[in-house]
Amino acid sequence: MREIVLDTETTGFDPFSGDRIVEIGAVELMGHMATGKTYHQYINPERGMPDEAFQVHGLGDDFLRDKPKFAAVGQAFLDFIGDAKLVIHNAAFDMKFLNAELKWMNLPEIPYDRAIDTLEIARKRFPGSPASLDALCRRFGINNDARTLHGALLDSEILAEVYLELIGGKQPDFGLSTRVEPAEGDTSTSWTPRPRPTPLPSRLTEKENAAHAEFISKLGGDAVWLKA
Repeated sequence: MREIVLDTETTGFDPFSGDRIVEIGAVELMGHMATGKTYHQYINPERGMPDEAFQVHGLGDDFLRDKPKFAAVGQAFLDFIGDAKLVIHNAAFDMKFLNAELKWMNLPEIPYDRAIDTLEIARKRFPGSPASLDALCRRFGINNDARTLHGALLDSEILAEVYLELIGGKQPDFGLSTRVEPAEGDTSTSWTPRPRPTPLPSRLTEKENAAHAEFISKLGGDAVWLKA
C-alpha cells in the first residue's frame, strides 16, 4: 500500500480570501515504510507575505520571488501523489488549500476521503491531551530539534514517524498478524505454522475413537492413518 505523508506552508488561513500555498513537502511510504522518495517545492504565491505567516515558516517575499507559481508545478505534484492515500496533520487545512489551487488550474481536485488525518487519530487515541506535531513528538520520543520553524518537507518527515507510532509502529499489520517471516535467504513463498509445544488433547469420545479404529481396520494395511 502506497501512502504519501505531506504538509504545506501558506500565506494564511483561507485560500478564498486570497491566501496561497508557498511550500509543499511530501514523503512516500510503501507498506508503512519510508522509501526515500520525496517531493519538495517552494512556490511563488503571487502576493506579499504577511508578517504573521513569515514568523511561522520564515519564507519571505525575497526568497519566494523567483520560485515557480503553482500553475507550473501543480501537475507534477499530482503525478507524484498518484492515487495514494494522503497522510496529513489537520487534513482539512491542507486539503482546502490544495484543492483550491488545483481548481484554479482546472485540474482534478483530490477527494477528501483519500486523506488520513493524524490529528484526528491522535485525538481519538489520547483524548484531552495536546495533539500538535510537537506534542506528539514529545509523547513518542521523536527528535524534532531541527524544527525551529515550520518547513513542509521537514514536517512531513517528522509526521511520517509520528504516523507510524500512532498506528502501532512500523509493522504494517499493527501486530495482529500471526505470520512468521521467513529467515534471510529463504526464498519459499509458502508458510506453515510451527508445531505446538504441547499437543492439544483429543476431543473424541471413547465411542468415537472405537468407531474410527473399526473404520480404519476395514481399509487394509495401506490406509494413510497407519503410516504415521
